[in-house]
Amino acid sequence: MTKLFTDRYRLKNGVEIPIMGFGSYMMHQEVVRDAVKEAIRSGYRMIDCASAYGNEDWVGRGIKESGVARDQLFITSKVNNPDRGYETTKKAFYRSLKDLGLDYLDLYLIHWPAYKNRFDNWEEINLETWRAMTELYKEGLIRAIGVSNFKPHHMEALMKTEVPPMVDQIEYHPGNLQEETVEWCQSNHIYVEAWSPLGKGRVLHDETLGSIAGKYGKSIAQLCIRFCLQTNVIALPKSATAGRIHENKDVFDFEISEEDMQTIKGMPGFGGSGLDSDCINF
Repeated sequence: MTKLFTDRYRLKNGVEIPIMGFGSYMMHQEVVRDAVKEAIRSGYRMIDCASAYGNEDWVGRGIKESGVARDQLFITSKVNNPDRGYETTKKAFYRSLKDLGLDYLDLYLIHWPAYKNRFDNWEEINLETWRAMTELYKEGLIRAIGVSNFKPHHMEALMKTEVPPMVDQIEYHPGNLQEETVEWCQSNHIYVEAWSPLGKGRVLHDETLGSIAGKYGKSIAQLCIRFCLQTNVIALPKSATAGRIHENKDVFDFEISEEDMQTIKGMPGFGGSGLDSDCINF
């Protein structure tokens, strides 16, 4: 097998990031606390969260109650859209730290880009947000910085700054591969993370994926996660169920054949959220 659950990638600045993590979107209070705690205790070392999720305080409780040392974990959060900008980004960052009960973050991302159809000064907004994050990074409060839901044209200005993006977290799964963005990121040494490796409900009930997964004695969810890993995309599955938390990481004992990889890559678009970072209204 080409990868192990404990493997890591090395970012531009030398920081190592796990090849798989645990997401916390749409889980709240005791549910997310217990899920995060279970994920860490079962071996996950990267936890992905965001201020927009409204659950960082409970994620922080799960991290603390897991009993695993902080330096063994990789914690990510994100700047919420209303907080973009220089001063507001810094305030948002410290608020996230407080809510999470942490002294630093391993990765901090701009959650969504400002874009030209909504903001005349969209590029300035992104750059000022990035300037604040860069300063926090240089102060040692963040180990790595990046973006989320950015397309190449959103990142071009950031690439010319002192510290260019190291990660882009996007929606990525069979039926929604965003190939242009992935290829651009990988050619610019930016690691791609999949915030939705399992897609929406249709993905998990697709007959083609079910047939392929059956060849390997795996679930469609496991196939989707393995597909991410074999395309060098970091997978961030989430679940509130202990059994699925464990099942989702059981993807390192098989390898999808090249023929099956091409079949998955050739699937028509389906099962996506419908969110477009050049059209969102939030």
